[in-house]
Amino acid sequence: MPQIRLISFIIFLLFSYHFSFSQELKKKDVRKEIYEYICEADALLTELKFKESLQISKKALNLAYKNKQYDYVAMSYNTIAGSHEELFDTKKALAYYEKALTFANKTTNDTIKDWIHNNLGNIYNFDLKNYDKGIYHYQKSLAYAKKNKDTSEIIFTELNLTWAYFNKKEFALGLPHLNYISQNISNYGDLESHVIMNNLFGMYHSSQNNEKSADFYFKKAIELGIKYKQDMALVDAYEEYSKHLYQIKDFKLAYDVKGQYEKLKDEIHNQEKLKSAQIAGIQIELDESKREINEIELEKYAQEKNLRYSKIIVVLFLAVLIVLLLLLYTFYRNNLFRKKVNQQLLENNAELKIAKDKAEESSILKSQFISTVTHELRTPLYGVIGITDLILDEHRELENSPHINSLKFSAKYLLSLVNDLLQIHKIEDRKIVLDETPLNVLDEIEKVNQALQFIAIKNQNKIVVDVDQNIPEYLIGDKLRLSQILVNLTSNALKFTKDGEIKLKASLEKKDRNLHFIKFEIADNGVGIAPENQNKIFEKFVQIDRKEGDYQGTGLGLSIVKKLLELLGSQIHLKSEENLGTTITFTIPFEYNQETTQKYIENIDVDTTSASNYKILVVEDNKINQLVTRKIIEKHNFQCIVVDDGYAALEILKTEVFDVILMDINMPIINGFETTRMIRSMGITVPIVALTAFDKDEVTDEAKLSGMNDILIKPFEPVRLFQVISAQIARSK
Repeated sequence: MPQIRLISFIIFLLFSYHFSFSQELKKKDVRKEIYEYICEADALLTELKFKESLQISKKALNLAYKNKQYDYVAMSYNTIAGSHEELFDTKKALAYYEKALTFANKTTNDTIKDWIHNNLGNIYNFDLKNYDKGIYHYQKSLAYAKKNKDTSEIIFTELNLTWAYFNKKEFALGLPHLNYISQNISNYGDLESHVIMNNLFGMYHSSQNNEKSADFYFKKAIELGIKYKQDMALVDAYEEYSKHLYQIKDFKLAYDVKGQYEKLKDEIHNQEKLKSAQIAGIQIELDESKREINEIELEKYAQEKNLRYSKIIVVLFLAVLIVLLLLLYTFYRNNLFRKKVNQQLLENNAELKIAKDKAEESSILKSQFISTVTHELRTPLYGVIGITDLILDEHRELENSPHINSLKFSAKYLLSLVNDLLQIHKIEDRKIVLDETPLNVLDEIEKVNQALQFIAIKNQNKIVVDVDQNIPEYLIGDKLRLSQILVNLTSNALKFTKDGEIKLKASLEKKDRNLHFIKFEIADNGVGIAPENQNKIFEKFVQIDRKEGDYQGTGLGLSIVKKLLELLGSQIHLKSEENLGTTITFTIPFEYNQETTQKYIENIDVDTTSASNYKILVVEDNKINQLVTRKIIEKHNFQCIVVDDGYAALEILKTEVFDVILMDINMPIINGFETTRMIRSMGITVPIVALTAFDKDEVTDEAKLSGMNDILIKPFEPVRLFQVISAQIARSK
């Protein structure tokens, strides 16, 4: 028995091998038959026998579809499309080429993809005049030809690509391709390629107005076309030569060549061939329809089969449904319990939402309150500080008056408090946006040194600056915030040190790619801070050891410093001993970018204006502020004209010319933004600088949109006003 089983198994293997071998042979025979049909159809197309070519292509296409030979399906569609292209049925040709490309992309045959892309390029280039799409397909074709290392195909595609560039009048782009063809055509080009190449050289020289060279190449193309009976290329040569002759105004010869072009074109495409091919083309479309019907029938059969399966599924579903119904009661009871819990959660969420809305409303009201209060305080403070300065300017004998100095001190103290309140509020509401501009660490430290010399002199202190030479000249960061941190910490060190030394040091701690970590150190040998107070000093409104009559600030400075350092990605470290001094350190990462720095250096504003007698228009409704601003400007020997509102400004600008306009924002009738828009609509380009008591971040966007050039926050130092005026006048000129 085992022996019989072994023989049976061997017989089965032999039979299976014979069957698979027979199937493989049959498949090879079918492919051979399809290929022969395609070759025959291509040959007929070359002979311009369109009807016969289409009929043979139909046979190849049906057989390829039936046996799922998608490469031959693509080749058949390619030949069919070629016939329609030659018969000037561009729409059908394009449709069949697209079908050919769809099936070609299902295969790994790069040669077929090369042919089809080339033919699509011809459709777009020569028929649809869409040269960009033509160039796209030629470039795809060229890539496949180079991948296959098919030099003859490369030559052929390069010819078409050159022609497309020439059709676009981009002769400089096409010339390198034409030169490549010229260098390789003798070894790889066919007779038609020689005709086309000479025709293209003629087109190029014609575009360059080289009449003699153009005439030589066109005649050579025609000569070769006639000699080797390359009718298709010859037609193009006649056409381009006639265009060249018209261009050089040789109208008689151009007319004769045009006649030869029309005659040859009619011979190739006579009406009889067109009618025959149309019949064959309709037959192919019918076959396409039949194929679609067969697909529908198959889909119908599949649906019936699915329906049978669906009946089985319904029975199973009913069985499962019975089980589910048994579970439903349990789920129902659980659901009642969940509803009670969910209702409780909804009530809790509603309460939380009300609390959240109230908190948000409170935050908005807080922001509005602080913004309004700071604005309303800054406006009179501008008048108080300005009037005080005017009194001191006009009455030098009062320079040492304790009353005047107390008034000025109190106004500046109040202004400092307002600014600190606004700053701490902005930080807590996360409204601060860090600036990223080039800065020089040494310059920033020196500015702090110079600004605080009056405190150092008052307490008989010495400021020592030590900056590491390894720190790059320019780093990228927020110079305003850095300056604010250094001023706060250094001024504190100066206030709590008498007859001592304050060290202001910066060193390069490390580098990480484009980040440079700079360590700052502010050290003094003053009174120091008791251990129990060291954590308190960074809290809001905390002041340690305040003595009567001693100005210690608002108690917000160190709190602001700590929060700013957190925004900059740093932490503050404090080391202090009573009666020995205090050392504060922190490390800030700055970006280093040579390109950004160079652009910044090149674009630094240089004040090229001279001390001319500038004429300035001030638009301000507050009488005290009018007086202060006028006095500041006239003190600088500038002309100043003041108007009360926007409409008055518009009227005076119709008759007078100004070098710069200082515009208050919060005015009755029309505000500063609307006034600026109306000025710009009149075509007036004079620089406009906003003078406002609002915080700069609140008005910057609308100021830019309205057409304003810069913003100054009141109160301001007179020197800052004239810096802005000079800079804006310099830019405008």
